[in-house]
Amino acid sequence: MCLICERIDWIKKGENQYFVKEFETGYVVIGDYQYFKGYTLFLCKCHVSDLHDLPQQFRVRHLSEMALVSGAVSNAFSADKMNIESLGNGESHLHWHLFPRKKGDLGRYGQQGRGPVWWLPFDKMYAEHARPTALELKELKEKLLEKL
Repeated sequence: MCLICERIDWIKKGENQYFVKEFETGYVVIGDYQYFKGYTLFLCKCHVSDLHDLPQQFRVRHLSEMALVSGAVSNAFSADKMNIESLGNGESHLHWHLFPRKKGDLGRYGQQGRGPVWWLPFDKMYAEHARPTALELKELKEKLLEKL
């Protein structure tokens, strides 16, 4: 079972502490690491590798829901700009990374503080202090759920 399918299974069992809301085509979860406060994922309910692998009607609905989630993340966390990515190189199950960005959030790692999130060294993005505490996670989920 892939990692995304496993996390979806935890949602179905009520065991995924990061779960925020279910949509028709996917699940909204807060990211495990919060260097970029409000970092959220939208996990597709279908186990496919790429967007073009989805049936057209489902794909259109999925993109519509993803855009809705992106707008909610932007509003909930006062983003200056949203970064939306579907990579799948690590886990080949369609999912979206939704990063609410703030001016200068890369600090010295960006060009004039700007650039893609992946310019941030992994040891910074995935540092233990970037994991939300139970209270922070609760607050992040509540803030996002209010906008969804």
